[in-house]
Parts: sequence; C-alpha cells; structure tokens
Amino acid sequence: MSLVINTNLMALNASRNLSEAYGRLGTSTRRLSSGLRVGTAADDAAGLAIRELMRADIASMRQGIRNANDAVSMVQTADGALQVIDEKLIRMKELAEQAATGTYNSDQRLIIDSEYQAMASEITRIANATKFNGIYLLNGNLSVSSDNQNPASWGGVHDGTGLDPTGPLKIHFGTGNDPKEDYYYIAIGNSTASALGLGSNRDISGGITAGHNISTQANAQQALDAINLAIISKDKMRAALGALQNRLENTITNLSIQAENLQAAESRISDVDVAQEMTQFVRNQILTQSAVAMLAQANALPRMAMQLIQG
Repeated sequence: MSLVINTNLMALNASRNLSEAYGRLGTSTRRLSSGLRVGTAADDAAGLAIRELMRADIASMRQGIRNANDAVSMVQTADGALQVIDEKLIRMKELAEQAATGTYNSDQRLIIDSEYQAMASEITRIANATKFNGIYLLNGNLSVSSDNQNPASWGGVHDGTGLDPTGPLKIHFGTGNDPKEDYYYIAIGNSTASALGLGSNRDISGGITAGHNISTQANAQQALDAINLAIISKDKMRAALGALQNRLENTITNLSIQAENLQAAESRISDVDVAQEMTQFVRNQILTQSAVAMLAQANALPRMAMQLIQG
C-alpha cells in the first residue's frame, strides 16, 4: 500500500467498520431497551407481518372471552328470573290443589283464585321486566317458533341488520365470521303466564279453560294439569339455559388456551432473547471501541509522510 496524503484508505476502512459496529450497537441497545427483537419492519419483514396478524387475533380472542362472559351473565340473569317464576308456579299448583277439594265453598274458592291470578300476573310482570343491558329476555323477543328447534337454522330467524337486532341473540366470540367457529345463537322462550297457559289473561277461545282460573272445583282440577305443563315448559327453558351456560364456559376455556398459546407463539417471533442479544451487545461494544481506537491511529498515519518530507 502506497504512502499517500490525499486519501487515507486505512482511515476510511476504519471509519466504515466503526459505522457498521456502531449501527449494530444501536440496534442491540434498542432491542434490549424495548424487549422486542422485531421493532421495525427492517428487523424481520415476514416476522413483523406474522406478529401483527397474531396480535390482532389475540386481541379478538380476549374480547371474545369477554363477550362469552357477558353471555354467561345474561344466561344467569334469565335463569334467576325463571327460578322466581318456578316458585310462583309451585304456589299456583298449591292453590289449585287447595281449590280442587270439596271442603271449600264458592266464596272461599274465589278468594283462593284471587291469589292464583295475582301469581299469574306476577309471572307475567317478571317475564316482561327481566332484561340484561336493555335486552328483554323472557317476553318472547328472543324466542323461535315451536317448529324451528334446530339451532343451526336460527341464523335465518335472527336479523341483525338494524340498530336493534331481533330474533335469537347472537353471541360472537371468534376471530372471524364463520358460523362453525366464531358464533352461535341463544334462543329463550316466552315465559309470561299466558304463554305458559295460565291466568285469566290467557286465550280461552274454543272453550279451553284449563289453567284459566280455579274459581270452581272442576277448573281447579283442570288447572293442576295445566300447571304441570307450565312447569315442564319452564324446566325445559332452564335446562336449555344451563346447557348454554356450560357451553359458554367451555368456549371461554378453549379461547383462553388458544389466546395463551398464540401469545407464546407471538412472543417467540417478537420478543428479544436477552442473553443472546446481550452477547451481541458486548461484542458490538468492543468492536466499536476498537474501531474508534484504530480510526485514531489511522488518522495519525499520514504524519509519517511529513517525516519523509522534513527529513
């Protein structure tokens, strides 16, 4: 290599090496301070794309867990109201049993019937008043027709195009919009007294009086059968709600496991290995310090030419 003054090749080489080492040192510092291996797209373009998709799915799953938990709360609200209705039905059967015996006169049966009608009115009030977050649960708004008992077809009954959806309630918990994976519907029947076939407000066209009142001994005897059917209908609703709650809790468990494992996968892509990066940091720090020292030496080398000129 020639001894020249205008171009100091050794200084240029040392400067380039210093720039590269210092840049890698800056990258290691950023990774260690942020905890992220992939902080910018330049670090790992494919890894960044995969990570962001995973982050979106993780956020959706966690919201889906909250959605399912809200649905559990809603189901528990409906079941709690049906439990109260259950108590009213038991009392109504007790009153019907009392009125069905022959040891009471007509005036006494009318008094018994007044409490019977009050219980029926209370059942209707509970059904019309029970709501969760403004959504009425037991008044028939979430019900399906008796000939449409296939949950897979409830999507056709549900209408979510308006501000207030109608039909079976849609519970969305997945990351997409696939009915096999991401949502299902909850239908709750009408539990008013008239829908259960009880009370003076029910339709008695055709001469059907079973469950209408217990003002006579014959009506009281017929009411026993009607109340049994009402209790069975109510029990079917409670059983369906219990099954839905179990299903929702299983969904929550599954989503939690998925989110946890997806978070672990995202961490392997995105997070920095501190031990490995610290090793690189020390290496780049030493190279940077060495390059600074050599650059200082390289800048001093042209002075050798002055010694020749002065000699």
